[in-house]
Amino acid sequence: MGLNTQEMYLQGMSTSLPEDVQIEMMRSVPGLENVSVMRSAYAIEYDCINPTQLKLSLELREVEGLFTAGQINGTSGYEEAAAQGIIAGINAARKIKGLEPLVLDRSQAYIGVLIDDIVTKGTNEPYRMMTSRAEYRLLLRQDNADLRLTPIGYEVGLISEERYKKFEEKRRLIEEEIERVKRTNIAPTEKVINFLKKYNSTPIKSGVKLADLLRRPELDYETLGEIDENRPNLTFAVREQVSISIKYEGYIKRQMQQVEQFKKLEEKKLDKDIDYDEINGLRLEARQKLNKIKPESVGQASRISGVSPADISVLLVYLEQKRRQKS
Repeated sequence: MGLNTQEMYLQGMSTSLPEDVQIEMMRSVPGLENVSVMRSAYAIEYDCINPTQLKLSLELREVEGLFTAGQINGTSGYEEAAAQGIIAGINAARKIKGLEPLVLDRSQAYIGVLIDDIVTKGTNEPYRMMTSRAEYRLLLRQDNADLRLTPIGYEVGLISEERYKKFEEKRRLIEEEIERVKRTNIAPTEKVINFLKKYNSTPIKSGVKLADLLRRPELDYETLGEIDENRPNLTFAVREQVSISIKYEGYIKRQMQQVEQFKKLEEKKLDKDIDYDEINGLRLEARQKLNKIKPESVGQASRISGVSPADISVLLVYLEQKRRQKS
């Protein structure tokens, strides 16, 4: 489709039926009775592995040193393939160097959600990454992707020194401006009272912190510049992070508490040699699923379909007994 073409793409007619059937279908649509087909639709059939055979590093459990990414893992889409590709590539290189694999968790990146989903739950149809699959969407925002992932990229050697220095400067400016906004007092001067009236905001009778005004829904960081006399000249990216961090601080803190609980279970590692048939108290289905997937942590085990909260409690008791035996 374009300015200099006579072609049109027929949305919603994706099919791999024979060409004569496709033409008959299209000509059954009002207005397309005499349509000509320049290129018929097609489908590609491909094989894939069961992704539950993978480690979270995307290395096959049974074939050491073999990493897979993309459609072979049961996913669909360019972004999904690229996301797995970069992790598989990083971990293949780290394997050669004798380093620990890079595993992004569900609170760090959508890449972490995608890989955890396919490895832990498997998939019966091509998997697409949707935001609704992530529990921590308040933290996994596109505006803070660099703040979340640049330090990790630098650590594994994919971020240049120059780029990392620019990132550190941005982070420093954000932190400094957040502190300034939180400690800045705004007095109830005539200018401030008129400003609040202008934006239909509740008037103040005594001094308030600038951060408290920013949290009001009818006000934002940009408009507060009218009464914020000491505001530094900052880039939009820095101003945006300051505004989001303060305005939604309560919601973000609540989600961070959920992440802390999540990480406590992720930190409880499970040995790959555990025979779950020998753990008393686990239900039969849980034993079968745990022996099949061999989760790397209690957190991952808790996300396996068929493993109940009661089974997780049994696993925690088992780990505590093992710890005491060792000590």
